[in-house]
Amino acid sequence: MSENLSLKAFVILMKSAKSVEERIKKDIKSYGVSTTEFAILEALYHKGNLTVQQICNAVLINSGSITYVIDKLQKRDLLARTACSNDRRVVYVQITDLGKKLMDEIFPKHQEVIEKIFEDINTDEKQAIINTLKRIGLKKGKEDKY
Repeated sequence: MSENLSLKAFVILMKSAKSVEERIKKDIKSYGVSTTEFAILEALYHKGNLTVQQICNAVLINSGSITYVIDKLQKRDLLARTACSNDRRVVYVQITDLGKKLMDEIFPKHQEVIEKIFEDINTDEKQAIINTLKRIGLKKGKEDKY
């Protein structure tokens, strides 16, 4: 019987993703923040002020959950909200000096963990992984109704 390479690739991809996710979650937890809190802080740290909707899109979390997490981060003075002067429905979120200080400290350590995960993969292989995963992620079947 011939081996189904698509199925094997899928299983390996899922196991690999789970392994990487577990290592990243453990790393983030060691900094005293949840993965969602870290994702929000990281988005603001690298992209600057964002609306709540932009944060939702950047970190792939629904707006109901994001509001709760933003509230928690605001209580810890890691971020702040500012109402838009042109549209009362829009609220901007920005990282505070304390939040920036925290990210200045922990983000380089987090990046080192990611570098360690990929240390045995050369630059060409990393680029091949990126290109392949993008093609897989962009593939839509006829049954998909996007």
